Amino acid sequence: MTRTRKKKLPIGIQTFADIIEGGYYYVDKTPHIHRLVEEGKYYFLSRPRRFGKSLLVDTLRCLFEGREALF
Repeated sequence: MTRTRKKKLPIGIQTFADIIEGGYYYVDKTPHIHRLVEEGKYYFLSRPRRFGKSLLVDTLRCLFEGREALF
């Protein structure tokens, strides 16, 4: 019987690079980010506390810095 190792949950980790490089679970939001970049000007991120706003902004930072290896 082969056992696959489960990824860890990124509890308390708020940087995109740490999640990707650490092998944690991450929900890919690339299609949503592409739509944000291509279709709009200004955004108001009105989401509840602890709902990923900082992680989304950090993901955008990595994208615009050109850190292709993370994607």
